[in-house]
Amino acid sequence: MAGLLSPSVMCADLLHLNDEIEKLDALGVEFLHIDFMDNKFVPNITFDTNMVRSFKKPMKNIRRDIHIMAFEPQQFFDAMEIGERDIVSVHYEACEDVHAVLADIRKRGAEPCLAISPDTPVDAVRDYLDEIYAVLLMTVYPGFAGQPMAKGSMEKLSALKKLLSEENPHVLIEVDGHVSWEHCGEMRSRGADIFVAGSSSVYGKDYPLDEAVKKFYSLVD
Repeated sequence: MAGLLSPSVMCADLLHLNDEIEKLDALGVEFLHIDFMDNKFVPNITFDTNMVRSFKKPMKNIRRDIHIMAFEPQQFFDAMEIGERDIVSVHYEACEDVHAVLADIRKRGAEPCLAISPDTPVDAVRDYLDEIYAVLLMTVYPGFAGQPMAKGSMEKLSALKKLLSEENPHVLIEVDGHVSWEHCGEMRSRGADIFVAGSSSVYGKDYPLDEAVKKFYSLVD
């Protein structure tokens, strides 16, 4: 399987989001990464639940990749209209009952993913591998774009790939944080499947969006 792309809408041109989504759709991009923050689990706020829901309207083939950085994330599912074709990441560190939250996502027809922050060991996901579509490996601390990669992230990615290969090779790995031109190829070689691309690659200043997307795919093929 070739690498899959999930551009971070947080880094997009927010004044022309419909046009951006249509461009990404036309380019065959698989996912649109949408960050939701509660200003409690992380000290920041991005899109509210109404905005997260509104992204469904202009999408044709591209799918919502919703990353919920919030305590007890299931309280927001109804307002976001979580459903079929969505993939939804919740944080291991933010759920009182991880199994129940993942089951709620599946019940709604979406694909559940489990996110882990840089300080959380990969073994934390072991008990949930039969319940998830992907592990979202944070290679920066959640909450802000443009951070440098957390120390040891590449080694942690390799360790996660080893764990999944042994326990459940069907689970994908999504990487989020400083997924740059410099790092994406190595991330792919270490086992990453889905790439959250933002200001250090697809939404950087070096290329127009269409050229940047094509270049990214060539590096993670």
